[in-house]
Amino acid sequence: MSRQQRPDYASFQARLKRRSISVSALLVVAIVATLSAPIWVAVAIAIDAVRLRWRFPLARLLLFGWYWSVIECAGVLISLGLWMSGQSKNQVLHYRLMGWWAGKLMTGLRIAMRASIDVDDSDAFDEGNAVVLCRHASLADSLVSAWVVCTNRGLSPRYVLKRELLWDPCLDIVGLRVPNYFVDRGSQQSANELAAVTRLSADLDASDVAVIFPEGTRSSDAKRKRAVERIRDQSPERLAATEGLRHLIPVRPSGTLALLDGAPGADLVIAWHTGFDGLSTFGGVIEALGRSDVQIVFQARRLQRSSLPDVNVGWLDDIWAKMDSEVDEQLRKTP
Repeated sequence: MSRQQRPDYASFQARLKRRSISVSALLVVAIVATLSAPIWVAVAIAIDAVRLRWRFPLARLLLFGWYWSVIECAGVLISLGLWMSGQSKNQVLHYRLMGWWAGKLMTGLRIAMRASIDVDDSDAFDEGNAVVLCRHASLADSLVSAWVVCTNRGLSPRYVLKRELLWDPCLDIVGLRVPNYFVDRGSQQSANELAAVTRLSADLDASDVAVIFPEGTRSSDAKRKRAVERIRDQSPERLAATEGLRHLIPVRPSGTLALLDGAPGADLVIAWHTGFDGLSTFGGVIEALGRSDVQIVFQARRLQRSSLPDVNVGWLDDIWAKMDSEVDEQLRKTP
């Protein structure tokens, strides 16, 4: 993205203001949590015991939070080292850092959730030059996709993410040194936002993939009902394909179509996972950790662009309905 096209959140003033708060807060949290660990671990275990939660979900969640803060601090320090050594524009090194970060956090998540992970991506990520459409079900979706695509497959993902995620120090620093776009979902200049999304995918090569979450927000029953009601009022021609969804939210098509417009020769990868359902709130995470061990299933399939019909809103709705059925089938298999 050229300097003329550089978004306002990437300006020096915006970065300085944001990071002076986020990085400082991260360091304080990591130091205080480390020094006081014996106290809060004991208190969390006691609370779990009083509530007869013998899988100790609160203690496990807080331990993962502490682990996350340590990995975040390490990522920030490595980023600082790359900047001091004149490598702040070296995308290869920053993608390696992204892969390391995602791998470490996934290891911690698997231990905290006592999770097993089954990845079935066949040849979906054997090469890049693809636009990846991912289900959005939990707080961990970006992490899981980065772990599969970057850590395991060695590709260079370009994400369309919400702008609020810039308050995560590692996503902020590393995410602005490699191609990504952080969408302002409340912007009154939607044309400018969509143009930036289109530019993001304009020069994909054999090692790049562009990743978007077409639902635009984490799935829940309440959000699904609101989305269907909005379609009923504003786009009734989409109702037949969307009102039967059980696990997914209807696609918000503008961003997805903008990303596809930027890469007319790129293939499509349709990706979904189960196992993180309901992990969109603190209470949902606690409840999940208190249940049996978690089985995470990640599936992806690649569609050759040349074999597809015109990719429009109707086609996206049909793909999402099929994905919803696949997710439902997998959830029925999961104990």
